[in-house]
Amino acid sequence: MTTPQHEPGEPVDQADLDAVERQLGRIPRGVVEVSHRCPCGEPDVLRTLPRLPDGTPFPTSFYATCPRLTGAISTLESQGVMREMTDRLAEDEDLAARYAAAHDDYLARREELGQVEEIHGISAGGMPNRVKCLHVLAAHSLSVGRGINPLGDETLDLLPDWWETSPCSELAEDSPQ
Repeated sequence: MTTPQHEPGEPVDQADLDAVERQLGRIPRGVVEVSHRCPCGEPDVLRTLPRLPDGTPFPTSFYATCPRLTGAISTLESQGVMREMTDRLAEDEDLAARYAAAHDDYLARREELGQVEEIHGISAGGMPNRVKCLHVLAAHSLSVGRGINPLGDETLDLLPDWWETSPCSELAEDSPQ
């Protein structure tokens, strides 16, 4: 699968926030940047603050928002992919070491945005010892590029080209305003 290209660190403008609000059905919180875009042009992953504006600690720095992307990932989760990946972590020392390094990368990138004591040392998605959310792992890989999170990369490899049926922007246009 070819993953869409993006410009890391892209600032968030009101049109992006409006698109994400349509995607999520609610106002996005703590958005720092669009960290990945779908080929249709819509944001599909956001980078968020480790503490939301209401004070809530939020460990999920890379947040998948596109309904087609998240739906495709949910399908993988329902097929037992997380359990299989977790089992492989217990058997494959190299994979476990690379996944632990992905955990460290995730923490370092989140701490660039601020340190939050309540979530210190806790990344997301089950890292570093298990897999509990493929959405986080895929969002991490899309945002920082391949080669950092091995299980995020594997998740991307398992996904269909979610943007090919029709542009994700059509979903946003069909949503009630």
